[in-house]
Amino acid sequence: MFQEAMSSILEFHHYLQKRTDPRVKDYPLMQSPIEMTSILVAYTIFSVRIGPWLMANRSPFRLNKAMVVYNLSMVLMNGYIVYEFLMSGWATTYTWRCDIIDTSTSPETLRMVRACWLFYFSKYIELLDTIFFVLRKKQSQITFLHVFHHSFMPWSWWWGITVSPGMGSFHAMVNAVVHVIMYFYYGLSAAGPRFQKYLWWKKYMTAIQLTQFVLITLHASQYYLMETCDYQTPLWIHLVMSYGVFFFLLFSNFWLQAYVKGKRLPVTEDRLKPNDLTVEHITVVDSGKHQKSGNGHIQTNGTVCVGKVKEI
Repeated sequence: MFQEAMSSILEFHHYLQKRTDPRVKDYPLMQSPIEMTSILVAYTIFSVRIGPWLMANRSPFRLNKAMVVYNLSMVLMNGYIVYEFLMSGWATTYTWRCDIIDTSTSPETLRMVRACWLFYFSKYIELLDTIFFVLRKKQSQITFLHVFHHSFMPWSWWWGITVSPGMGSFHAMVNAVVHVIMYFYYGLSAAGPRFQKYLWWKKYMTAIQLTQFVLITLHASQYYLMETCDYQTPLWIHLVMSYGVFFFLLFSNFWLQAYVKGKRLPVTEDRLKPNDLTVEHITVVDSGKHQKSGNGHIQTNGTVCVGKVKEI
């Protein structure tokens, strides 16, 4: 039985190697799903178990400067990815409707293939979001939504990129646009208290994420309304559609819990007494979701008032 199982796995592996688009199979992390799956499993175990265990008896690291550099670098990277997506099809030859997979080796098509791979590779760099949380002992922010989102995206995109671009790459471009905004916010947030007055729009980061999933779902749903669309891999459209709906529901639930019911706001370990002076502290939760900790009355201009403690 074991030999039969191993034989089936090897047969499937050989099938994938033959099925993988020859234009991308020489790119890093594209040779086999085993390599990328191993990385993501290790990431999940480290985030949930090993990392917190290693940091249990250690003081949290102060990584503000590193986070500023990292976040602004991600702004530039995602901005470049958006530009490449636009110039290789979405702002030139794509119709924004039934754009089938171009299997040619024209310069523009190869540019789109490279843009798709850059987007895929950027998902591995984004795993550092969680590493920063672990090193700063912000374990409460490593939620199911956070870990699932960061691990599922690169895993699913390995399968997507093996069948090349087309209308299925729309959600990647939109996601990169959102990440330009998101990491710019992260960079300002990590830069220090003097920038807090520019972060009045933190609540709307989740709204931007929700808008992203609405756009993705609407674009993919066109496929079901067209009389004819000869997209070569309909399964990818079905997955993108499911992705948009599923994450819309997850992020909607976060919005409801955090901003309507207030149940996801972090609780400080030591409750402050009345008339304590507190300062506003902005923490990053997941993919654009931010929360306040502290129990004082915070004015909208970022100043601190002395008063009774209230639950935020």
